[in-house]
Amino acid sequence: MFVAVASLGLASSGCTELDTTAPAAARTHDVPATAQARFGTVDCREAKCIALTFDAGPSENSARLLDILKEKRVPATFFLLGKRHIEKYPELVERMAAEGHEVASHTWDHKILTRITPAQIRGELERTDDAIERITGKKPTLMRPPQGRTDDTVHKICRELGLAEVLWSVTAKDYATTDSALITKRVLAQATRDGIILLHDLYRGTVPAVPGIIDALKARGYVFVTVPQLLAPGKAEPGKVYRP
Repeated sequence: MFVAVASLGLASSGCTELDTTAPAAARTHDVPATAQARFGTVDCREAKCIALTFDAGPSENSARLLDILKEKRVPATFFLLGKRHIEKYPELVERMAAEGHEVASHTWDHKILTRITPAQIRGELERTDDAIERITGKKPTLMRPPQGRTDDTVHKICRELGLAEVLWSVTAKDYATTDSALITKRVLAQATRDGIILLHDLYRGTVPAVPGIIDALKARGYVFVTVPQLLAPGKAEPGKVYRP
């Protein structure tokens, strides 16, 4: 697993030239007047929302993370890997869905999608989607490309598979440190309204940082939501890329 894990952090900014849609734009773009209603108990047009997302799980640390999120009453979005993750911890995938988190795809084997063939891209996505659907009963509608690397070919295949791409605005670079205090500091320094926080629960320093991150951001008036809640009453459109 060393090579796959190490590769997660090689491009933390990624894709600066992409045509992306911000959450605020998604909430107003082509939404019928009849759909302009609250999404659950949170309306991010009014609330100061932020989304907590985790890549490359499930892992041996995910159960503790889910305990923390349940205790803090915080929903998250999980972009899961298939090989050695979904296939190893199906009970954690089931728990994520059952406890109200959004379960999404991070591909099967963390291949960089811009470096492989269209058929391989499709395989990376379809295999993961099928595995998640078998466990949760719901096919994912969101994916996050490894290292944030994507292009027109990836967009086209995602559109055909019913997947929207989700990037991020906050990264703690937790792949490069085990210092939980530093991870917390980095997240808090970058957090803004409508932000999407990228963390990886498979790294040793990350899960211990989560309670402090949640408490500090709640104290600043933030409301934690899943990515679909962040976009509501708009909906993520397949083939589009979302980033604050």
